Amino acid sequence: MRIYLLPYCDIIAYCLMPNHFHIMVKVNVLTVGVALSDADGSHGKERNLNDSIGIMLRSYTNAINKQQKRTGKLFREKTKAECLTETNGITPSFYNSKYGTIIRVDQPEDHYPQVCFNYIHQNPQKAGLVKLFTDWEFSSAKEYAGLRNGSLVNIEVAKEYLSVDKII
Repeated sequence: MRIYLLPYCDIIAYCLMPNHFHIMVKVNVLTVGVALSDADGSHGKERNLNDSIGIMLRSYTNAINKQQKRTGKLFREKTKAECLTETNGITPSFYNSKYGTIIRVDQPEDHYPQVCFNYIHQNPQKAGLVKLFTDWEFSSAKEYAGLRNGSLVNIEVAKEYLSVDKII
């Protein structure tokens, strides 16, 4: 994530689960110049965020396959976006209307980015993997709880958009 995402965006939250992952980002630029030294000798090309995400996923897959002495895919063919629900588990955070997708903002504390942020961090606990979501090692929740001083998430940027203490 540091190599393939940070040139494009600030990472707000992440959680690596046994069979999927979540990443919440604030995109700053869509393309960046990269120094490539491919077999074709190309140098100084631009790479876009989507390409970098693909490279990151392939690199991670190759590393896990090598570590586990296996082959094949780790991820679905296409990534997907899911409708997240508010804390009561019933009302969608966004819904489709004849005017397009509407984000539910009746209660500012439950606006869509906050719902995503909380969902990402609470996922391991809701899945029964840990007693407290801050116990999950593969999540940015530890940074927000002050239990780890990581350098991957940008807490200052998160504070601009979210109530980062809402999960703690």
